[in-house]
Amino acid sequence: MHRVYKYVLPGVEAELNKLRQIAEAIPDPELRTQALSSMHDKKFHCQGGGVYAAANLGYRDTLIPLIVALQTISDYLDNLCDRSTSLDPDDFRLLHQSMLDAVNPEAELLDYYALRKERDDGGYLHHLVRTCQTQVSKLPSYASVQEHVSELVGLYGDLQVYKHIRKDLREPELLAWWDRHQHKYPHLRWNEFAAATGSTLGMFMLFLAASEDRLSKQDAEHIRRLYFPHVCGLHIMLDYLIDQEEDRHGGDLNFCNYYEDKALLVERIGVIVGRAREDIKSLPGWRFHRLIIEGLLALYLSDPKVRHQKEVKEVSKQLMKNSPLTRIFFLINSNWIRSQYT
Repeated sequence: MHRVYKYVLPGVEAELNKLRQIAEAIPDPELRTQALSSMHDKKFHCQGGGVYAAANLGYRDTLIPLIVALQTISDYLDNLCDRSTSLDPDDFRLLHQSMLDAVNPEAELLDYYALRKERDDGGYLHHLVRTCQTQVSKLPSYASVQEHVSELVGLYGDLQVYKHIRKDLREPELLAWWDRHQHKYPHLRWNEFAAATGSTLGMFMLFLAASEDRLSKQDAEHIRRLYFPHVCGLHIMLDYLIDQEEDRHGGDLNFCNYYEDKALLVERIGVIVGRAREDIKSLPGWRFHRLIIEGLLALYLSDPKVRHQKEVKEVSKQLMKNSPLTRIFFLINSNWIRSQYT
């Protein structure tokens, strides 16, 4: 936490300030609004992702700009799709090609707005993509992880396409997508797999791993399997848990609504928590990753949104039962971080 406070959070804030200045100059008013609101409303995504840089401070000047830039692309595009003037899956697919290009240092930049009417961002999205490409090129073992990073980014893009198309098509497309993948994850429900694909944590963990010299492709694959689907799934199931009321009002799809009752929701999230804790024990320095898991639980379950949702508050209390002291520590720290960095 000393590293997070002294190096990571100030570093994330500095990167966001640079991006905010670029976003403020975006010519198109709708793109400018969504770029700025994504940084304001979802800053904690970058703060949380930046924690991975604390595990290798020698590469923090590479990892922090990389994580902030990729997370900012993710949050910006999520805003564009959530509040889109289009329901065109090809538009959403082209927008998310920017994330695939961002993690491929050899990729040529495209006109990612070609299929929508709002197009003039003054080079903002290209700047984010180039930032990622520049930073991944500095990671000594990136060649070992690139295939797995691209796989996770591709799954993330699939999710964003299917969850934002016409409402009557969303579930059929998501279920057809699950049919193509469920043989790999037979212990999961379709909504839990979909939630796992919405996390960027697996990508950030692979960036951290690539900052070490001589990481083998076998080790990279091992790390990917240990983070996806359970650590990633926990991350996004918690996100959906606290957003239930907001999504209900906005008519947005929420993966916590696909359980028969509250008891099953608590049980399934509990199973995912347990699997995530077991998975990370096979990682070098696994205690750092255990802190990530406890930090996720604390960060989301201490969110102010929880207080205003009676059912979510009850679920949160059940998930916090028998919590280790580290989670209590993180609850205090989560509230402090919100007071200092919002």
